[in-house]
Amino acid sequence: MSGDRTTSRPPGGTAGAATAEPDEWRQRTSASGYAGEPADGGIAGAAAARFWSVRRVPAALTAAAATAGIGLLLYDVVAVRAERPAMRWRRSVADELAARPLDDPWVLAAAGLAVLLGAWLVLLAVTPGLRGVLPMRHASPDLRAGLDRRAASVVLRDRAMQISGVRSVRVTVGRRRVSARAESHFRELDDVRADLAAVLGEGIRELGLARRPELSVHVRRPPAKG
Repeated sequence: MSGDRTTSRPPGGTAGAATAEPDEWRQRTSASGYAGEPADGGIAGAAAARFWSVRRVPAALTAAAATAGIGLLLYDVVAVRAERPAMRWRRSVADELAARPLDDPWVLAAAGLAVLLGAWLVLLAVTPGLRGVLPMRHASPDLRAGLDRRAASVVLRDRAMQISGVRSVRVTVGRRRVSARAESHFRELDDVRADLAAVLGEGIRELGLARRPELSVHVRRPPAKG
């Protein structure tokens, strides 16, 4: 090992080199040799399906706005058919649309707003949502289970804090990756990183997820005081 380079080899991974820095800033980064893969057992296709959000609030707002707008328009049409004058707002809108050209800024702004609103509704309709729930594997097509990402983060963080040398750790659980950032105030950083990779890898397997996320482990010394 040269004087200005440090080399570490994560378990099951390839060797990587990083420039040496003062101990309080030295950091080791590792993919830990743990690769995300479909969990064994269960129903492969159904288990990986994400949960769909009910989206009650957008649906209620859209329904309320549509009901109010259509009801007001129908009332005005019926009033005109009964030989009563049309509402002032409808006459004003008709006059504005007849007088303004298509390239008018207000017309373009209204059209752009309508397009954005429509695209938002289409996006809500075709995407599942519920990004905070991770599907779990199961053995029956009639049974589905999910795990909250924050709960999974707490479980893995508690496991990481039991490792000797770990002063603090922050675990972030995503749909495709679990990231752990720890500070170690004693022991070699490579040893702490290896223990973290092993413990967190086993913890991810025991979560019972339909698809195991990849694992990324970062370990460094705490910043120097003063």
